Amino acid sequence: MTSNESGRRRRGPYAKSAARREQIAQAALQVFGARGYRGGTVQDVADAAGMSQTSVLHHYPNKQELLIAALKRRDAVTDGTPGTDECFAQSIVEQAQFNEGAAELIELYAALCGESTTSDHPARSYFEARFERLRGEYGAEFEYMKSVGRLRPGVDPHVAGASLLALWDGIQVQWLLSPDDVDMAGTLKAYLDLVILPES
Repeated sequence: MTSNESGRRRRGPYAKSAARREQIAQAALQVFGARGYRGGTVQDVADAAGMSQTSVLHHYPNKQELLIAALKRRDAVTDGTPGTDECFAQSIVEQAQFNEGAAELIELYAALCGESTTSDHPARSYFEARFERLRGEYGAEFEYMKSVGRLRPGVDPHVAGASLLALWDGIQVQWLLSPDDVDMAGTLKAYLDLVILPES
């Protein structure tokens, strides 16, 4: 057997397993997004994935692992990472516009975020870390804007960052409930226009 043939044989089962894990993660995203973590079951995920519960648990040993897989899949699709430059506001608006085409991912996030405020929820540490990271990142972005004279006088960069995060999460929920009446990207742009000065 040649080394190439050996490599192909090793990659075959691995690729199949990775595809199965992806399929299950997508099913978990759909189930937890629609029913929440407490309302969705492993059997629900198995049904949505079109496989047995035993097969699901082979790849993800418990319900908590399924939840983490769903959240990671959601992050991979919806989380942008704007750089520290003058395109920050545009990248936020573009990410919000993209998210409007991924309603099931926003549903998952909103449902689990609300549930995670209880002390025993398995996603609590995920959301705590996420909010801490984003407050820091957005605060740093606004600090940069301030350093180049683009932040409106009197605006605290870190308060602006926390406010942007709060607005984004809140307007997403309103958009989920009334998508025809709420302009998620437009609302975020309006806020950013209030705190960021136009380029001279």
